[in-house]
Amino acid sequence: MLDYDLVIIGGTPAGRYAALTATNFPARVALVEPLSNSPDLPTEEKVSIDLGLRYSQTLSEAARFAHQIGRQQFGVRPDVADASVPVELRFDGVFNWAEGVVSNLAEIDDLGVLAARGVDIIFGSGEFVAKPKLAFVAGDRSLRSRCYLLACPTLPTIPNIEGLLSAGFFTSETVAQLAKLPQLPQSLAVVGADPSGVEVAQTFARLGVAVTLVVKASRILAKEDREAAGLVQAAMEAVGVRILTATEVTQARAIDGKKWIQAGRAAIEAEEIFLAAGRGHNFASLNLEAAGVKFNNQRLILNEKLQTTNSRIYAIGDVAGGYPFPHIANCEAAVAVKNALFLPLFQIDYRGIPWAIFSDPQLARVGLTEAQARRRFGDDLIVCREYFKNVERAQMCGETTGFCKIVGRRNGEILGASIVGPQAAELIHAIALAVRHGMKVEAIAELPYIWSSFSAISGQTAASWESQRLGSNSFIQNLWENLFHWRRYWK
Repeated sequence: MLDYDLVIIGGTPAGRYAALTATNFPARVALVEPLSNSPDLPTEEKVSIDLGLRYSQTLSEAARFAHQIGRQQFGVRPDVADASVPVELRFDGVFNWAEGVVSNLAEIDDLGVLAARGVDIIFGSGEFVAKPKLAFVAGDRSLRSRCYLLACPTLPTIPNIEGLLSAGFFTSETVAQLAKLPQLPQSLAVVGADPSGVEVAQTFARLGVAVTLVVKASRILAKEDREAAGLVQAAMEAVGVRILTATEVTQARAIDGKKWIQAGRAAIEAEEIFLAAGRGHNFASLNLEAAGVKFNNQRLILNEKLQTTNSRIYAIGDVAGGYPFPHIANCEAAVAVKNALFLPLFQIDYRGIPWAIFSDPQLARVGLTEAQARRRFGDDLIVCREYFKNVERAQMCGETTGFCKIVGRRNGEILGASIVGPQAAELIHAIALAVRHGMKVEAIAELPYIWSSFSAISGQTAASWESQRLGSNSFIQNLWENLFHWRRYWK
């Protein structure tokens, strides 16, 4: 007899979301919450759940809001009697706000909620055993289940930089510890092209820290649209971030209480170092090979149903090797849970799932970039962009930096869209819905948008795209011209 219908090896918000999803069905479910195995987390933290992303984004929003309050368009200078005195951001206030928000958000993932809904919560690390029958052993318990779901945490990738470990550094998992330092560092070196590095660099620059961002690629956010990433880079440099592209960090040293990194030919002094070099897997402790799970270049081999090479073991989130965004992991969880509890009939569809980078301005995308689309479809493309400066709400709010770009085939099929500007993460959803359901650009253009709202940028871009498509069709243009000429003549 089996103990469970599904055992989830968790330690991430995606694992808890999967457990919550499973409670919608009358199945017996266990969630294994492993102890932290990250060398970057303090030993007193007994449960490893990745709140670093939430903390980083909350800190970023608080810093952005404080920065906006300090702007002088309207002559408002809070708590400053002398207009010659510059507005100073209070880091303790920003930090306290971030602490409160993250604490509230943690309640959403509270294990007590899952336990109340019938999920068995098991603390401790474990591994798979194949004999006498497939099971997951956690502590002194052998958990036998019909299916298993891997939703365990990944670890920050630590690049092979000489002296880095002895110099010390922070990662996305320990950004809270960076913010809790007794005194805000006067200088910070951010190493790596991960989006979290962009967010952290901009946030601390707004708090008065001298930030240097070093990336090995020729530009930041190399996977995103070149124009959109360029605008984000310009905005970062405008708040004082020094950006070194096509530069590799080869050494790190701690000398006389200061830290130094060798970035290309330049030696850069920084009080602290933040790594944003992506995330890696830690499969060794799970003994997946014994369960017949195979890898390809250290990545799990998964099919479209999110099954590993052992059809009873599924994987979602970062550990699945896909896009490292929580909402995509939740989408995967919904598919994997249904396949595991019933029959493996459901397939993951990444088409039309948007994502965003919470820089300022925000950068959001769905589907292909212009460069990717041109490689696949050649000249069968129409690319159109509309700027926020032409949107009434943007003018009213004084947030006119940015644009929306739609990339589509000449038949109206939407291949992708990028939005960089205010509320981009919210605005991308209308286009993403159209992509996911196979609607064409015309549907975006014809939707009446509330006046006046930022969302009008999508409609204006789609309308411009349609106009550009019609204007480039010489046959239709000639046909209409002859029709109107004939109609005027006979009238």
